[in-house]
Amino acid sequence: MTAAVRVLDSYALLVYVQGERGKQKMIELFESAAGTNINLLLSTVNWGEVIYSTLRTYGHERAEDIAQLISRLPIEIIPADLHLARQAAEFKAAKRMSYADCFAAALAKLRKAELVTGDREFKQVEGEVRILWI
Repeated sequence: MTAAVRVLDSYALLVYVQGERGKQKMIELFESAAGTNINLLLSTVNWGEVIYSTLRTYGHERAEDIAQLISRLPIEIIPADLHLARQAAEFKAAKRMSYADCFAAALAKLRKAELVTGDREFKQVEGEVRILWI
């Protein structure tokens, strides 16, 4: 049986770490991924977005705590190679999305994965990427 693949946007992780609406759904996704054959992916660009957002709002100590937490979650961090960067650039050129969001969408498209987010900016790519709204 093939593993189901989901890509996390930084929004999804921030909901989880900041305890916002949607946190319970993220907990369920992490538990499901840990106990089944569901793979959760996160691009390095989106990892960086979570860290800089945390740095800005809460400071270095909290950002380090979040980096450590992410490393313990059932998430595979995917480096941004040229193939991923090209797809992100194509989304950025055609859509009104942040560049970091384009990386999440590009990773989901290239891996034929479902994108996990609550960021309404991704409505623009619903025709090209399956989205699990939290």
